[in-house]
Amino acid sequence: MRVHQLPETLINQIAAGEVIERPASVVKELVENAIDAGATRVEIATAGGGKALIRVTDDGHGMDRDDMMLAVQRHCTSKIDTGLDDIRTLGFRGEALPSIGSVSRLSIRSRTADAGNGHEITVSGGVNGPLKPAAANRGTIVEVRDLFFATPARLKFLKGERAETGAITEVVRRIAIAFPSVRLVVSGSDRTTLEFPATGTDSLSRICQVLGREFGENTIPLDARREDVQLTGHIGLPTYNKANSLGQYAFVNGRPVQDKQVLSAIRAAYSDTIPRGRYPVAVLSLTLDPALVDVNVHPAKADVRFRDPGLIRGLIIGAIRQALTEGGDRASTTGGGDMLRAFHGGPTTGHPFSHRPHTPAWHAASSPYRPFGSPGPAPGAPAQGPGGFSESRQAGFAETIAPSARAAMSDDAAPAPDHPLGAARAQIHENYIISQTEDGLVIVDQHAAHERLVFQRMKAALKSGPIASQMLLLPDIIDLPEDDCDRLAGQAEALAQLGLVLERFGPGAIAVRETPAMLGEVDAAGLVRDLADEIAEWDHAGGLQERLEAVASTMACHGSVRSGRRLKPEEMNALLREMEQTPGSGQCNHGRPTYISLKLADIERLFSRR
Repeated sequence: MRVHQLPETLINQIAAGEVIERPASVVKELVENAIDAGATRVEIATAGGGKALIRVTDDGHGMDRDDMMLAVQRHCTSKIDTGLDDIRTLGFRGEALPSIGSVSRLSIRSRTADAGNGHEITVSGGVNGPLKPAAANRGTIVEVRDLFFATPARLKFLKGERAETGAITEVVRRIAIAFPSVRLVVSGSDRTTLEFPATGTDSLSRICQVLGREFGENTIPLDARREDVQLTGHIGLPTYNKANSLGQYAFVNGRPVQDKQVLSAIRAAYSDTIPRGRYPVAVLSLTLDPALVDVNVHPAKADVRFRDPGLIRGLIIGAIRQALTEGGDRASTTGGGDMLRAFHGGPTTGHPFSHRPHTPAWHAASSPYRPFGSPGPAPGAPAQGPGGFSESRQAGFAETIAPSARAAMSDDAAPAPDHPLGAARAQIHENYIISQTEDGLVIVDQHAAHERLVFQRMKAALKSGPIASQMLLLPDIIDLPEDDCDRLAGQAEALAQLGLVLERFGPGAIAVRETPAMLGEVDAAGLVRDLADEIAEWDHAGGLQERLEAVASTMACHGSVRSGRRLKPEEMNALLREMEQTPGSGQCNHGRPTYISLKLADIERLFSRR
């Protein structure tokens, strides 16, 4: 066959396949156009999950007749004229409206502030209709009907109405967080009305509109800068986590993005504070020179490429960890709520004490590990509490037969204002410390709390110098592709600091001479291959550090005060004081909370005193 020029309609449909993946893509493009036009109020109406109808109304600058004629032509835009290295708007490609018009029945009605009347133009299946005068308020109304009627194959791959409606809602939620000064309203026959009132410069109030009031009660503000990159936002406490990653939002120069490097950095920053299978909640906003980020990676503009990805990753991880260290040790408010619900739970018929007690989610089971000596403190780490918590030191006052429930009362010392965790009052079930604070009480899981303290000491030891390594009797020769060998050789110095000594061994091979002593007997070939894959994807080798910290976590669990051991009053108070001084003590190494806080007002409500 001979080479020939494709028809304009087919060209637009091919472009639409990249830009318009589903109804949510249409909503994203139209709402971004409205915001670029200076709109302060945007209304979105949908029907049939967006397949039957999408209508976006804004109060922006509007378009005159000449602009409207060009707006439905490909690659016509008012947003850039100096090149792709200085993009300061959400849209810039000039493809959205012609792409939408090529696969649907599109109508646009718009009027500028100084015009006597508006104009309307229609596009159906890529065929432009005439421009006509029309009555209109200032701004623009874009109506999309029968989406993908011109490309039935794409229509077959759409999900159900409820799923498409949910995808539209998620797009609007992300845009709402990015632009708190814009009022957004989503309505239609297929949904209840969802409204995000404008909050001006108060970004946290808008975030709470989207993520819920609880996020505001369990958040830590973020404000950091490295070189020419500014990072702001809010991150959730480690104990305030979700079952999926939908609570993670990232923005680059105000643009909602779903960049895998940003999400990976968030995961790494919370690596030793979140349980496996749970995800932190975070809203991050990066501000940098547009020349340092490429947003023209994909027509959907959801992916970006940073000129210095290592800088961005380091900034995110460092800022989040510093914020968690400074303000992440308090208990999440959801813990107290779970406790109250546990008290009120259970059957409502019969004798009030006849049913089986409800076991709260925060109640920790006794540890399955056998006793193990507690490791000594790292250099420079705070000394252990009076009497110590190791198994050998507790043996002197551990009773042979412990009652199933008892309260070992402490002295009558009043809680001091500078002790947020208060003064220990009792130990119950040989595992939970009851502490009185100035305005309530705290319940501490002694094993989980001490496990975290020991782990922090071991992490400090890991960072204090090179990791001890063990030399292999015979070097382990591993065959790898040449490019993987080059990547590993480039990271050899960093890996040596972690106890893994390797070097090139001819073409296509790596010789491993030493491995980290903490890992014991290790599959060197598997470890090196995993590191090579990680360096290829992320340009760093954090996996080895994570493995070492995982070993330290296990050792800390074995070396911590056991559940079922009685503590003296001075030991309980020493544990509380060290928790107050240790970063990250609000959750154990597995991400579970180490203590629950209950305010006096909550206790009074339990007894109907409020």
